[in-house]
Amino acid sequence: MNHFEPSALLQSLPKQFFAALVARAGSASAAGHDVINLGQGNPDMPTPDHIVQALQAAAANPQNHKYPPFRGDRYLKEAAAMFYKREYGVVLEPDSEVAILFGGKTGLVEVVQCLLNPGDTALVPDPGYPDYWSGIELARAIMEKLPLTADRGFLPDYAGISPEAAAAAKLMFLNYPNNPTGAVATEAFFRETVQFAEQHNICVVHDFAYAAIGYDGRRPRSYLQTPGAKDNGIEIYTLSKTYNMAGWRVAFAAGNASVVESLNLLQDHMYVSLFGAVQEAAAAALSGPQACVQQNLDRYEARRNILIGGLRKLGWKVEAPGGSFFAWLPVPAGYTSQSFADLLLDEAHVVVAPGTGFGEYGEGYVRAGLVSDEARLAEAVNRIAGLQLFAPER
Repeated sequence: MNHFEPSALLQSLPKQFFAALVARAGSASAAGHDVINLGQGNPDMPTPDHIVQALQAAAANPQNHKYPPFRGDRYLKEAAAMFYKREYGVVLEPDSEVAILFGGKTGLVEVVQCLLNPGDTALVPDPGYPDYWSGIELARAIMEKLPLTADRGFLPDYAGISPEAAAAAKLMFLNYPNNPTGAVATEAFFRETVQFAEQHNICVVHDFAYAAIGYDGRRPRSYLQTPGAKDNGIEIYTLSKTYNMAGWRVAFAAGNASVVESLNLLQDHMYVSLFGAVQEAAAAALSGPQACVQQNLDRYEARRNILIGGLRKLGWKVEAPGGSFFAWLPVPAGYTSQSFADLLLDEAHVVVAPGTGFGEYGEGYVRAGLVSDEARLAEAVNRIAGLQLFAPER
């Protein structure tokens, strides 16, 4: 059989960090170990019944067996606009300020193709979601890192960006609540972001994947709530986390009309929009009863408290995340992110993600997900306790 070499473009793409993580966890399971996987961000709770029922009914409608409109059905865009008005007080024009996406990841990769030419610069949080890098490499663009450090609450320092990088940048990714750090953005930070973006003519792409997951009674802010945000940016909202619809692959971009039009144009050449039944189910999620969202949040908060409270009792000095379903944990002295993750897997059969998978500023941390039930999280704490790495609280 002939072997056809992949293109230079494909060979240049970053390695899929999570694929390697899954493979390591799989190897441990195959060896007969009971592995607790806290390394991924795959919601473990089911999609709410009323959304599943909406899909089932819509799938039986022959109208949905045809090609949908290229840019998605207007009712879904209207539902997204109504959702933003209800939840955030943000007014969106459905036709020009909302683009339907095949999941948030797709939009994050596509928007770079829409706005950057080879050699253009994008500002990217470090640590951050690795697929930002993929879009930049596909566009043959240049990545300038925005360090996220604990002393600043994992918010970038715009004053620390060199004048040359600020002048060259055309696009900037942000993500709050943040993956991997669990940090949340303040109103003041978003106001500063609008000013910085306006000053340097930068398009802000705010990845709002964990929009519904904010703890201690604090509701995460939408970037679009900030005056002037629509002038220089978009927000990408996925239904994956809010409604446990990760496998459904449905999201939308909202905000600046020129960016929305570019996304629509690119997708005109790649897709014929989402299956109509998925669109109907997504509209039902956005416009239907929202008690399921609070129930999700309550469950994640209970899990957060079990994990963080348990680790603190071991003597591990960890901070509770303000949002997202991740905990960002400093590794003990004498370990790197990778060596500590290896230790937990090999000795405790607990999978965490080494911080270096999210960038060089992730060194010194591991990321643990809250996507296992309370009993498994408590068991993970017990296994880590058995390693006797910390001096327990007295």
